[in-house]
Amino acid sequence: MSERTLSLKKERNYGKVWLVGGGPGDPELLTLKAMRVLNEADIVLYDSLISEEILAMLPRKCTRIHVGKRCGAHKMTQVDIQKLLVTSASKYQRVVRLKGGDPFIFGRGGEELEYLQKFGIDVEIIPGITAAGGCAAAARIPLTHRHYGNALMLDSGHSQFGEYEPSQNPTRVFYMGVKQAGMITARLLGDGLHESTPVALIINGTLPDQEVLTGVLMDLPNMAQRHTGSGPALMIVGEVAKFASRNQVQAHSEAVA
Repeated sequence: MSERTLSLKKERNYGKVWLVGGGPGDPELLTLKAMRVLNEADIVLYDSLISEEILAMLPRKCTRIHVGKRCGAHKMTQVDIQKLLVTSASKYQRVVRLKGGDPFIFGRGGEELEYLQKFGIDVEIIPGITAAGGCAAAARIPLTHRHYGNALMLDSGHSQFGEYEPSQNPTRVFYMGVKQAGMITARLLGDGLHESTPVALIINGTLPDQEVLTGVLMDLPNMAQRHTGSGPALMIVGEVAKFASRNQVQAHSEAVA
């Protein structure tokens, strides 16, 4: 954390911000954690995709602001939303940014996280059921099936330039791949990935004993070998894996401060 960020944090007593996934629309698909945080919120900034049924569940005491992001019809720009989050955190102790689906899957949650962290604001992410999983399940379509397909790619049909652009740098997530980490690494290098591509190994994800290891692609086999058998692990390969190391550095800086 920079000296400027630490200075800002000392000058202003910011509240905490939760980036909450509201799921694909059905209010019964909200997580218990999302419901608890919503019930305790002082202010909720919500998108157009949040259903009326979910809005009706918010406590009457909390302030509500419709920031209205929807393709082609934005009530507020992304920059304005991020500034409003900081302003809200300077006035309220419990700020909720409520998004459709999952905040980190095409929800711009990563951009909001980065912006809030510049001010030293405490941010917690509450994942939601993403549209791909929720809608496919509602239509009884298995997104993965042992006999029909062993990979899943989520793509955005909309880019910042307004036209569809095929992904140039996809993130790769490997389930149950720790024992095959060496083989996976060799294949990815053979496919053209650079050996310095960021990677993260998440062990016991979301549990109290969660452990996150970060490195680069060439380190992945050794990282996996050292932690084989210590719990279920997920491997993430791609530029976004750098977020994990950034957050670890920030947590260490805050602990020292």
